[in-house]
Amino acid sequence: QLPLVESGGGLVQAGDSLRLSCTASGRTLSTYNMAWFRQAPGKVREFGAAIDRRGKDVYYSDAMKGRFTISRDNASNSVYLQIVSLKPEDTAVYYCAARSLDWLGPGTYDYWGQGIQVTVHS
Repeated sequence: QLPLVESGGGLVQAGDSLRLSCTASGRTLSTYNMAWFRQAPGKVREFGAAIDRRGKDVYYSDAMKGRFTISRDNASNSVYLQIVSLKPEDTAVYYCAARSLDWLGPGTYDYWGQGIQVTVHS
């Protein structure tokens, strides 16, 4: 098991920036490719961004290109999603996910966090 835990969400104003964090207590993330997904109200969960084990390669969905940046710090066992210029349509539950498959992008992930709410007010 890989107990992923997200943090850093909350209620923000349009135009603000936010950094979401994901970590795993007692387990190292450095052996996994990591990703962020989100699920907006009334919509299916969608892939957003992925990063490889070393933090060298990244992949973004069209929806997350531009204002979103995925990164990781294996020394601190954390993965991040920086969001700038937040918009009301970014309101969603954001999920951290991990997989061993050596392929970046959407698809099946092995482990999931419970998600964290981000609400953007206009």
